[in-house]
Amino acid sequence: MKTKRFISLLFTCFAIGVYSSFADPVATVSSPDLHLKVSFDVVGTQPVYSVDFVGNKMIENSPLGFVANVGDFTRDITFEKSTASHVEYDYSVPTIKKSQVHVNANQMVVALKNKQGHRFEVEFMVSNNNVAFRYRIPNLKDRANGMKQSIRIMKEATGFNLPAGTKTFLSPQSDAMIGWKGTKPSYEEEYLFDEPMQTRSKYGHGYTFPCLFHVNPDTPIKEGWVLISETGNDSRYCACRLSDMKDDGLYTVEFPMAEENNGNGTPEPAFALPGNTPWRTITVGNNLKPIVETTVAWDFVEPRFKSSHNYKYGKSTWSWIVWQDDAICTPDLRQYVDLAKAMGYPYTLVDAGWDVNMGMDGTADLVRYARSQGVEVFLWYSSSGWWNDITQSPTNVMCDAIARKQYMKWMQEIGVKGIKVDFFGGDKQETMRLYEQILSDADDFGLMVIFHGCTLPRGWERMYPNYVGSEAVLASENLYFDQHFCDVEAQNTALHPFCRNAVASMEFGGCFMNRHIHRGNKGGNTRRTTDCHELATTVLFQNPIQNFAIAPENLNPAVNPDKKYDYNAAGAIAPKLSMDFLKQVPTVWDETVFVDGYPGKYCVLARRSGDTWYIAGNNATGKTLNLTLSLPMIKKGASAVLYSDNLRSREPQMSKLSISNPKKVKVSIANQGGFVIVK
Repeated sequence: MKTKRFISLLFTCFAIGVYSSFADPVATVSSPDLHLKVSFDVVGTQPVYSVDFVGNKMIENSPLGFVANVGDFTRDITFEKSTASHVEYDYSVPTIKKSQVHVNANQMVVALKNKQGHRFEVEFMVSNNNVAFRYRIPNLKDRANGMKQSIRIMKEATGFNLPAGTKTFLSPQSDAMIGWKGTKPSYEEEYLFDEPMQTRSKYGHGYTFPCLFHVNPDTPIKEGWVLISETGNDSRYCACRLSDMKDDGLYTVEFPMAEENNGNGTPEPAFALPGNTPWRTITVGNNLKPIVETTVAWDFVEPRFKSSHNYKYGKSTWSWIVWQDDAICTPDLRQYVDLAKAMGYPYTLVDAGWDVNMGMDGTADLVRYARSQGVEVFLWYSSSGWWNDITQSPTNVMCDAIARKQYMKWMQEIGVKGIKVDFFGGDKQETMRLYEQILSDADDFGLMVIFHGCTLPRGWERMYPNYVGSEAVLASENLYFDQHFCDVEAQNTALHPFCRNAVASMEFGGCFMNRHIHRGNKGGNTRRTTDCHELATTVLFQNPIQNFAIAPENLNPAVNPDKKYDYNAAGAIAPKLSMDFLKQVPTVWDETVFVDGYPGKYCVLARRSGDTWYIAGNNATGKTLNLTLSLPMIKKGASAVLYSDNLRSREPQMSKLSISNPKKVKVSIANQGGFVIVK
């Protein structure tokens, strides 16, 4: 026992730097595997940190601190002490990429004091490949008024200094109050791929989280990947973004623009003391595996409330995405209920305008019909609203506490199981309060919540038990509206698992089976991807409620001959093998493993549901892609099912795949195509 204790103490001293009193006021903390090291120092009088991974600098000396209404916490800083500990625990969240998570991290808390004598702390959590840090602020003494019980953060100095030559995969933050009906920013801007850091953002406001960086891409011995984001943002803070690059690779945390929310609310957050800022997260690796598999977005946040409800996750039909506004009527919505029943889906989503087109009584009738068929209903709401010009109804409900609870009580009474709330106004603390209020009230009435036209969810799957996904990406509706997005669909599919979907659930609403994205498969934009690419997205994209873009015309009437689908014999009937696959594919996963890929070119992931593995991939390289994959999750000699594209006809096919060597499984992927292996 003494030997074991000595080894443990030796490890702790090695993992967390210990310095004598006469040394510089500096501290370090390493990950449990010792591959990642965070260093803290005060340079001049300014606090800084840096991140090394296996000896290579991933984040160079970067500023820390903030300016508050009670003083400046960025300069004239005195280091007081650092304390260290080890944290290890398990948690379970069924709605993220991995249902059971083991956290193993080293903690370092650095105690500092500013010129006014106000103390504050920087808390670092360092696990293998991950860093999370935040500011902890105690009650502060004020000479004039005694003890301060609140603080307003005017700006942050928090920065991330990337090495020279780093390439970026970033999405710009848009101007406020622009776009359709003044609904931006909504995290729906196009990414640029492999861009130099010197490239300015499209609107000049920097970039939305998450932000992906390729460090030393031309120096294999120093090559690495860095994913930067934030988590734990709730009603007590705003959501933030990264600035454009400043000097020599430095990006800083920026608050929302004053114009967001139609000018309502302050960009600067305020909270009670003692209190914390959100966690800023950094995931690093010398390859992309840690980026895709990270759980840092959930590891250090805590649930905001407990629920008395047991929520059920699964697939859903969605009439609006292909049939659009005219389909929000009883006859068409019944067809989508019937489609959900035929597919074995537990849900159907009723989009905007139901209150006008069917009325409350007609909507209640539709819900009763759906439930008689074994299908539950989600209803759409606008978040508005005085921060945009949306007229799609219901409006002025979710922003009004009294109306919101009245509608939620009604929904509970008629059996509605969830809501989709759309068109939020920005990232100010005022909007973050609204998200939390909607989630809290909805849980009181047993309602799950999806957000669209919204901010990036930041740890919300663990924080809010009824939260089931956000859009916060240039999602499926854009394929309906603009051919350009059909043309680049495969490229975006090959990006999101490395970036947007790496840190949060992503309610994309994809998987089109119509070749022409329009009702009846006539007119509209033309889908460039193969059917197997679309099938692959059901695995590549992770969200516990998946609103698939299938339509009644995709289901051969022979499968369900008693239903009168709007079926055009000359149009697209999705192959039975595709529709059968969409009946079986899960939406919640127990494990996620990165297999191969490069952002924007191709991606291969393996996800496990129970004892079944789904290995899916896509190809946006511009030519047929031949890969040799290592799939250790499949036993030697096993037999699997392969869904793949015929390389000539590009039509989907299903075949038996015998795995003679799991480390050398060969697949060929058509351009803009995909595959899925099921075992």
